[in-house]
Amino acid sequence: MTDASMDSAPVQGSLTTVDARTRKRNAAEKRFKAYGLVAIMIGLFFLVVLAVSILRSGIPAFTQAEVRVEFTLTQEQFDEAESQMLKTKAYENLFIAALQSQLEERGLEVSFDPAAIERLLGKTGSTIREHFRENPNQIGTPVFFNLAASSRVDGYFKGRVTRDTLVDSRFLEVSDLDLVDALADAGIIVSAFNWNFITGSDSGVDNPGGAGIGVSVIGSFFMMLVVLALSLPIGVATSIYLEEFAPQNWFTDLIEVNISNLAAVPSIVFGILGLAVFIQFMHLPQSAPLVGGLVLTLMTLPTIIISTRASLKAVPPSIREAALGVGASKMQTVFHHVLPLAAPGILTGTIIGLAQALGETAPLLLIGMVGFIARAYPEGVVSGFIDPNSAMPAQIYTWAARADAGFYEKAWGGIIILLIFLLTMNIIAIILRRRFERRW
Repeated sequence: MTDASMDSAPVQGSLTTVDARTRKRNAAEKRFKAYGLVAIMIGLFFLVVLAVSILRSGIPAFTQAEVRVEFTLTQEQFDEAESQMLKTKAYENLFIAALQSQLEERGLEVSFDPAAIERLLGKTGSTIREHFRENPNQIGTPVFFNLAASSRVDGYFKGRVTRDTLVDSRFLEVSDLDLVDALADAGIIVSAFNWNFITGSDSGVDNPGGAGIGVSVIGSFFMMLVVLALSLPIGVATSIYLEEFAPQNWFTDLIEVNISNLAAVPSIVFGILGLAVFIQFMHLPQSAPLVGGLVLTLMTLPTIIISTRASLKAVPPSIREAALGVGASKMQTVFHHVLPLAAPGILTGTIIGLAQALGETAPLLLIGMVGFIARAYPEGVVSGFIDPNSAMPAQIYTWAARADAGFYEKAWGGIIILLIFLLTMNIIAIILRRRFERRW
């Protein structure tokens, strides 16, 4: 009777049969996967749009329209120019004569006045005079001068300025474009790679063509040295104490809560703190990389502490128990066994914290690194820390705030250089993690 009742019982389901509930779960799983793929594709789309926008707007900053002229200055011309009251004007007249002679040699007869050359190239006389005063041995020999064209002439080559949109002004006139076309046909004006943008310094508000980010890169480098020298030992020591040695009580809980809260504090608050403590109270030099590094250290410490504690927690307790079991002290266990295993995560967190500090602008606004225009490299290591300087994000902010479209182009180019540094630091972090990571 029991066997008969079992044979006649209805079958509720089978492993080989897909019922309605299984189909519903499978459909929900497929929809969830589709949502994830759509979200990834949307994120990649906006990432590509951002990358294309940055590259399209910033790559022109790495090229510059240059006037290449062969100029020979005789000793008689040098003595005569130095004897005149308007010395730079005399050198400029000599340069214009040489330029017109080269155009005639190429069969191009173009009439122009000194004012047009000044609108195209700026004050050429001072550049030529400084060169021959610093290199008197080149007097009497042919010298090639590569002079950067003005911002609007450079924009004409890049399509940013056209004859239809150009309005006559003291910077450039429509008639000057005829001279520009003639110089381009003669091969005197060419578009070349702008090394000055990578190695040069800021040129002020009137010369976007001569602006460079090299000095700001040095300022950021000295700031990162300060951040690394302070945040790494302080952050790691704090994390080791809180994770391995500190007793679990209300005081350590309060410290942990405050560290977590500091990681979420806006960066400009650290700038206000740095202004009040390091500049107004301690009277440290304003706009100095030392002060910028101290401010960024305060901002970076919570990130390094949190990442270091997470790395220490990831080490299995069996490592500690085994070390203690064979007679190692608590300190020997931490420094000989736990810390080496946590080193990849610590290095990764430190480099990510440095990358975050490298791109910060708000704290630097309040300590004066935006208002200062760095025009020269520091004279030594000490001056690199204490002399006023700028930083890459501050320099980019300064260029973006200026009215000339040439500076806006430079700002995009500076963003490319900054992103290269950030990507390099993140790649180093990944390599270090893979190199020192141990699996168990």
